[in-house]
Amino acid sequence: MSGPDRNARRAWAYLSAVAEPPCAPVIALTEDVGAVEAADRIRTRRLTDGDVDVLEATRARYAVDRSAADLEACERRGGRLITREDAEWPAWSLLALDQASTAARGGAPLALWVRGEHDLAEATQRSIGIVGSRAASSYGDHVAGRLGADLASAGWTVVSGGAYGIDGAAHRGALAAAGVTIAFLACGIDRDYPAGHARLLAEIGRRGLIVTEYPPGTTAAKHRFLTRNRLVAAMSSAVVVVEAGRRSGAANTAAWARRLGRPLGAVPGPVTSATSVGCHQMIADGQAHLVTDAASTAALAEPDGHDPQPPSSPRPTDDLSPSQFAVIEALPARGTLRVDEIAFGASLPADRVRAALAILELRGLVVCSGGTWALAR
Repeated sequence: MSGPDRNARRAWAYLSAVAEPPCAPVIALTEDVGAVEAADRIRTRRLTDGDVDVLEATRARYAVDRSAADLEACERRGGRLITREDAEWPAWSLLALDQASTAARGGAPLALWVRGEHDLAEATQRSIGIVGSRAASSYGDHVAGRLGADLASAGWTVVSGGAYGIDGAAHRGALAAAGVTIAFLACGIDRDYPAGHARLLAEIGRRGLIVTEYPPGTTAAKHRFLTRNRLVAAMSSAVVVVEAGRRSGAANTAAWARRLGRPLGAVPGPVTSATSVGCHQMIADGQAHLVTDAASTAALAEPDGHDPQPPSSPRPTDDLSPSQFAVIEALPARGTLRVDEIAFGASLPADRVRAALAILELRGLVVCSGGTWALAR
């Protein structure tokens, strides 16, 4: 990497860490004067009266420059820093975060730390987020794993948060189907969180992507999970909640999906399950579409709005007249009846029963034997 490129990369790394992300004032300054100049102004406090927000946001960290160490730590883990100037920056996916209605609560990130060989912009062009409870039931694990595998087999990138429960099941399902999956972390890219998912995260980093806006060394914290959730929603063409309590991180991700205009689906669960209360509430309130499989999930994100269920095969009785259908219904599953018995059961005159039976016999639906009638087998 040449000198100017190295300086620019270090400037982006410094800006990534100088304020708790996402920091709108730092991003605005960077877009106004460029990363190198923005980093220099913040580091030297050479800011104008119009940059009061930048001064305040960077007051605690401006004197600490770990950019070189952060870039080295990232490279040691096989990662890279992606900035708004890079070709693989997912600008289209992140556009919604910069809209006026959402920027105040969490705009697009300044930069992203990424592990994995896939191009981030390409991987998120056709992606579906699967989120849910950490304390997932066996039912939830099964559904999330099946969704992850089936969606990955159909060419969708499976996006989630790398957590225990539903997140992990979705990631594993996608990997089992040899598909691409992305885990968004609420900590530095050099941290395996949760620790119990170290092997899973390593596999995702090898075959998919691990993404975070936090520089190396950053520890996980509750507010960072909530901040991370907006990226899961933004980087997904649609979001599906498999299991969720009434108040949960998954419900927060679902709220972000609605705020960003991403289609939202929810999987119904047992009415006795506390981990499905949130899903049932979203469906009942009309906030989420009921989904049960990969086809209905993918239909949320498809632009053509096609019916996710294939048309069912026509039944022999589909186009019967009311009289013909009444006669069919009056015949027992086993045994035979006389015309007068059928007329009584169907509440029809005998002549109409005979006319209906004639048509039904021609269609091979009933048979006559010894003056009695039965369903064809």
